[in-house]
Amino acid sequence: MTRTELLKKILPGFIPLFVFIAADEIWGTKTGLIVAVGVGLAEMIWVGAKDKRFDKFILFDTLLLVILGAVSILLDNDIFFKLKPGLIEIILVAVLAVSAFSKVNIIGLMGQRYLKEVSFNDAQMVQMRKNLKAMFYLFAAHTSLVFYSAFFMSKAAWAFISGGLFYILFGIYFIFEIIRQKRLKKQENLNLDEEWVPLVDETGNVTGKAPRSRVHDGSKLLHPVVHLHVFNQNKAILLQKRPVSKLIQPGKWDTAVGGHISAGETLEQALQKEAREEIGLLQFSTKHLKFYRWDCDAESELVYLFTTHDHKNVKPQSDEVEELRFWTKQQIEKQLGQGVFTPNFELEFGMLKEMKII
Repeated sequence: MTRTELLKKILPGFIPLFVFIAADEIWGTKTGLIVAVGVGLAEMIWVGAKDKRFDKFILFDTLLLVILGAVSILLDNDIFFKLKPGLIEIILVAVLAVSAFSKVNIIGLMGQRYLKEVSFNDAQMVQMRKNLKAMFYLFAAHTSLVFYSAFFMSKAAWAFISGGLFYILFGIYFIFEIIRQKRLKKQENLNLDEEWVPLVDETGNVTGKAPRSRVHDGSKLLHPVVHLHVFNQNKAILLQKRPVSKLIQPGKWDTAVGGHISAGETLEQALQKEAREEIGLLQFSTKHLKFYRWDCDAESELVYLFTTHDHKNVKPQSDEVEELRFWTKQQIEKQLGQGVFTPNFELEFGMLKEMKII
C-alpha cells in the first residue's frame, strides 16, 4: 500500500475527533460530544453508500470518543478524553512497528488486499520498509507529545498537538519524501551509463533491475552472480588474490572467477565475460553445481556455482586480480579460519568437499 493510500484510509477516522475539538471550543464538552458523534455516524453512512463498505476504523474512533467523553463528563475530568488520540495512535504505532521491524508486513498485506492489481518487487519492498520505519518514528514521537500535552499542557496546546501538529508533521515528511524521490530520480538518470544488474527472488526469477552501485549499498537487494572454480589435473584449485585496495575483503584469496550478471545477460555469457576479463580463460567447458544465497553487510547475492578443468594460459588480466595460484586441498585446510581466504570462498570450499569434488 502506498503512503497516499494509507493516509486516505487512516485520516477519515480522525474526523470526529477534529470536529469535537472545534465544537468543544464553541459550545462546550457535552454539545461538542453530541456533534462529533453525529458527524461520525454520518461519515459511516456516507462511506457505506459511496464505497459499499463498512468502515470499522471510523466506528472504533466514534465509540472510543463516546466512551472517553462520557467518562470525562461523569468524572468532571477531561484527561480521559485528552488521551483518546494517543490511544488510537498507539494502535497505529504497533501496526507500523510490526510491519517495519518484523517479517510480518501488515501494511504490505493490506496493500495486497486493497490494491490487488498492484504488485511490489524486491526493491519496492525494501523501500516500503524504510518508509514504514520513518513513519513509525514519526507517529511514536507524535504519540508521546499527545500524552505529554494531555497531562502537562493547556487544552489549547493539546488541541494543536493532537490535531494541527499531526498534519504539519505529515506535511514535512511528505515534502522531504518528494525531494528525496526527485534526487533519486536524478541519480538514476546519472546512472544510465552505469552497469545495471537484475534483481531476483531466491529461486532465480527476475523481479526487476537496479544500478550496480545500488546493490552494494547495504540495501540487501538480491542479485545474481557467477562463481567459477578452476581445477588442474591434480585437483588443485586456482585462487585469485584480491588487491589490498578492494573495499570488500582486501588482500584475501578468493574464487578464481566471480562476477555479476548484467541485466539481459545469460549465465553462460556472464561466465565467459568474467573468466576472460579476470584470468584470460577462453573456450572452456563448465559444470553447474548449484546456486545458493549469500548475505553480508554490504549486499545479498544469489550465487551460481560452476567448475571447470580448463586452465590453459590463465594469468591476471586486470588490476582487479593481484595474483593467481593453484592451492592443494591440504594447503587450504591448514589456512582455514585464519583470515587468509574470503568467508565466501571458505563456505564454497566446504561445499566442494561435501560433493567430493576436491
